[in-house]
Parts: sequence; C-alpha cells; structure tokens
Amino acid sequence: MDFVIAVDGTAASGKGTLASLLAKDYGLPHLDTGLLYRAVGQAVLQAGEDLDDASRAAEAARALDPARLDDPALRSGPAGEAASRVAAHPAVRAVLLTLQQDFAAQAGGAVLDGRDIGTVIAPAAPAKLFVDAALETRAHRRWLQTSAKGDPRTLEEMTEDLRRRDARDSGRASAPLARAADAVLLDTTEMSISEAADAARRIVEAARARWLESR
Repeated sequence: MDFVIAVDGTAASGKGTLASLLAKDYGLPHLDTGLLYRAVGQAVLQAGEDLDDASRAAEAARALDPARLDDPALRSGPAGEAASRVAAHPAVRAVLLTLQQDFAAQAGGAVLDGRDIGTVIAPAAPAKLFVDAALETRAHRRWLQTSAKGDPRTLEEMTEDLRRRDARDSGRASAPLARAADAVLLDTTEMSISEAADAARRIVEAARARWLESR
C-alpha cells in the first residue's frame, strides 16, 4: 500500500477540513467519503422515497454519479441528516465499499475522511487519525457555519441533532463510527484550525517516518 492517510471522526469535529489540508500538504488526492452518503441520501429524498427503505437507498447508491459530489446542496443540514440515515444500511455501505477502497488503492496514495476509513476502508493505512471534540463545541461550530447560510435551526436544536447523529453513527450494526486501535486521537475542542492542522501534520509526519523506515 502507498501512503494512505485515514481521517475518521465525529460530525463537525474538523476532520474534513484537516483531511483537505493534509491532502494539499502531501500532494495527494482527497475523498470526503461522507459526500458519497450525502449524495445517496439526497437522491432518495429527491425521488420521494423513504430514507429508511434499505433497498431504495441501495438502488440510489448503485446509480450514484460521482459528478454529483460537487453539488453545494450536499453540504446542507438535511443532506447530512439523510446521509447518516442511509449510511446505517449495510446494503448501501456494501455498494460504496469498492469505490472507496479503489480510491485508497491508487498509485501514490490518498487521503480519505469519514467514519470507518481506518477500520473498514483502509485498515492498513500507514497514517490514521481520529478527530473529535466536545459535543457543545462541535454544535457551536456547525451552528455558526450553517446559520450564516440561512439555516434556521437554533444552537440547542443543532446540539440535539448532532447528539442523535452521534448515537446513530456509533450504534449502527454495519461499520459503526469507531476509533481504530492504531489511530491517534486528535481532540480539537480547544484548538483553532491552524493549531489543529499543525497537530495533524505532526501526527502524520511521525507515521510517515515509520512507514518509510519499514519499506
């Protein structure tokens, strides 16, 4: 395996931002795997189907067009909620598994962020981070981000939304959100973006040094 950086973590912990910055630092392609599930969830909603219908969600996953990942609507609150619900279906995860693993296996390496990268998608990744922060901190960050775009949810509602999402992501039977045994925990609760980015780079540099020594 080439140099793969697996970045897992909770919603609004900063994992996507950090993964994007790491990809730029190391000149590697980046896949936000959450966008795959957001695209599937949005497709189900647009078709007027039930997000809890596993077969319908799996059909949407099989029909997924990667070009949809650039749709700004996928960054919305409803898309995130829909993603968490369809991601609970083993059939959906099975459909998207190969796509993600192929991305991780490309020559030169890659950066992937999500919730099961280090445990399921790329368990042999040389560098693994698990990004987390206190629920209240994550909710406040997400509220500032979405309210600026016109999201009407209050901070209290955002906190409860994230609480439910954490429970659903961690409690699902198929590939639940979990920290890999060899993943380094990065708690960003008290960190600015630049501080978190510096910490992430140090973690990856240490992992890269070990990886190079073992080759």
